[in-house]
Amino acid sequence: MTVEAQVRDYGISPAQQDEIWRRRREGQSFSLIGRAPGAPMQHACRFLCRSGGVRLTPQTRSERHLSGSEREEMSRGIAAGESARQPARRLGRCPSTISREISRNGGRDRYRAASADAAAYERGRRPKRAELAQRPALRALVEAKLALCWSPEQIAGWLRCQFPGDAAMQISHEAIYLGPKAVCPYRWRAPCAASRTAPVSSAPP
Repeated sequence: MTVEAQVRDYGISPAQQDEIWRRRREGQSFSLIGRAPGAPMQHACRFLCRSGGVRLTPQTRSERHLSGSEREEMSRGIAAGESARQPARRLGRCPSTISREISRNGGRDRYRAASADAAAYERGRRPKRAELAQRPALRALVEAKLALCWSPEQIAGWLRCQFPGDAAMQISHEAIYLGPKAVCPYRWRAPCAASRTAPVSSAPP
């Protein structure tokens, strides 16, 4: 089972989260998704809204980044009076990588492997700038289509047809859900569905 990273769980257990996401993949309605796991429907809907309708993968550390054991090896090398080159050679790392790691975490006199590893983990958790925030022209198009009650899936497909050779003007529907104005699938559907089913008033004679 996987507990969603950086998303409030609203008291929903890991097993219930798995069931919610399974039903989400099957395309079930939000009312059915909310009722099935045995959790209050509003909690299930808030959980989905908080995630942007996209299941977050657990945070993993790239092999390019230093591990906790590598930092421990560096700390032992510092205590033994070694230069950055010696632990770098043992670890198969570039000496400049070791030097930057030491400088970033207080220098040779204050470097501690555990605190350096914890700091690196926290830096990795910081929210990254949304993809749409970096492309104003694309963002304007996406927001215009959302205002017309287009779904993120429809927008992503339309962009692929309109700009087939321009990667800067294309975006996945997941990225739209997690954009600067994160689109909650539950809240998006309600007003749009209402606008589609509302009776059209006739003009007075």
